[in-house]
Amino acid sequence: MILKFLRVLKILGVAVRYGLDEIAISSFALPRLAKAIDVLIFWRDISAPRGERLRRALEDLGPIFVKFGQVLSTRRDLMPADIADELARLQDRVPPFPSKLAIAQITRSLRAHPDQLFAKFDRIPVASASIAQVHFATLKNGAEVAVKVLRPGMKKSIDEDVALMHIAAGWVERLWADGKRLKPREVVGEFDKYLHDELDLMREAANGSQLRRNFAGSDLLAVPEMYWDYCSTAVIVMERMRGVPISQVAKLVEAGVDLKKLSRDGVEIFFTQVFRDGFFHADMHPGNILVSIEPATLGKYIALDFGIVGTLNDFDKDYLSQNFLAFFRRDYKRVAEAHIESGWAPKDTRVDELESAVRACCEPIFDRPLSDISFGQVLLRLFQTSRRFNVEVQPQLVLLQKTLLNIEGLGRQLDPELDLWKTARPYLERWMNEQIGWRGLIERFKAEAPHYSKLIPQLPRLAHQALTHAAAGAPQDQAALLKLLLAEQRSTNRLLGMALYFGVGLGVGVALMQFFMRWHHLAY
Repeated sequence: MILKFLRVLKILGVAVRYGLDEIAISSFALPRLAKAIDVLIFWRDISAPRGERLRRALEDLGPIFVKFGQVLSTRRDLMPADIADELARLQDRVPPFPSKLAIAQITRSLRAHPDQLFAKFDRIPVASASIAQVHFATLKNGAEVAVKVLRPGMKKSIDEDVALMHIAAGWVERLWADGKRLKPREVVGEFDKYLHDELDLMREAANGSQLRRNFAGSDLLAVPEMYWDYCSTAVIVMERMRGVPISQVAKLVEAGVDLKKLSRDGVEIFFTQVFRDGFFHADMHPGNILVSIEPATLGKYIALDFGIVGTLNDFDKDYLSQNFLAFFRRDYKRVAEAHIESGWAPKDTRVDELESAVRACCEPIFDRPLSDISFGQVLLRLFQTSRRFNVEVQPQLVLLQKTLLNIEGLGRQLDPELDLWKTARPYLERWMNEQIGWRGLIERFKAEAPHYSKLIPQLPRLAHQALTHAAAGAPQDQAALLKLLLAEQRSTNRLLGMALYFGVGLGVGVALMQFFMRWHHLAY
């Protein structure tokens, strides 16, 4: 309790020192309280911009608050532009914790000392972040590995700081005029989930394993193999990957990497993760991306750090496919309609007004290279539009938008002349044709066939049982049952019709193929 009280005092002291209360004073819902605070605390130097003061305060409060600032920087739908821009400068440059603590963590988690587990273990870490740090090692079979070790005591520290954030979020929502729109409690809840997901390194290992499986045999992306016998919630051991950080462009050019192809490959990797797999690396900043310079894999991407991933369900992908298709056709009315149909914009939204707002955001970026546009600015305008029309921004799409901004930054570094839309359009059109066209219909029919193959034979028995139980029921129950049975019969008839249609089509196709093969054989 005493430690928690001291932590609260430190947070309040930092807030006062950097004038964080002043940031909110002009928007306080209680003017008298704001005026009293301004009168009482008059001795501070708060001449620096508010975004800079907030960033410096978060840095002083430690790794958890720094990470919170990073999450806030991605919520441009909630944060003012100047604050979001400043928070985006926060970096995970955290001093490493002592090697003896890392060794103790490994020993406790894997039940053996590193000297027993590995043929060689480097005491000096090669990377350090707010959640974990990485050491290189060599297994006894000679395999070179990277050992990621969770910072000791992180869960307790996170739980205490996040609990205080929840309390502060409640105050902000009550006292700040814009508090309800900013949804501070939801933002803290989202941050809480991200942090606790990252605390479980087994989850990160599983994410990496899934991404590796998705890109098995790919010439575009390499993902390290996980050594499951050496993995736990606090320690994971993975294949050591060798490459050049993607931010070191001069080294890549010197090694002979084609930067234009590298930028196009990055776009394809991103859209493959999103649309084919619905599972994407959501932390693709330059520190997590290497490029191979080995002759056999020159120019191949290498992904690291899988603590944050995004997932999209079929509804999300369908929504995105409709929006992208309409977007490429510049059919902004359809974009507006898709937002309303999905329920993300209120049902009473005027389609023509939303259409006009989306057109104003998106039209200027078409047919222009990446050097002439900024997705950051486009997204900012879209977020401002979303606030005007009360569009609900979905958390999974916020991650997607964050990742798209990472891709923009990488693309701008590698090839400023890259036309992102022309590069992405053929891939997206092919994917949408597979999903929406005949091929997609056939694939969905195949996926559902096992379910209906079990259901159809049971229909007569289920119908007989239902009629027997309903015979003595009320008339309205019988009417409802009859309506249900008729609907099921129509569904079954459609299914059988599709099966017959595809079966006959397949039979005719096979017969024609055999006829032409026989005719060709006789002719020659």
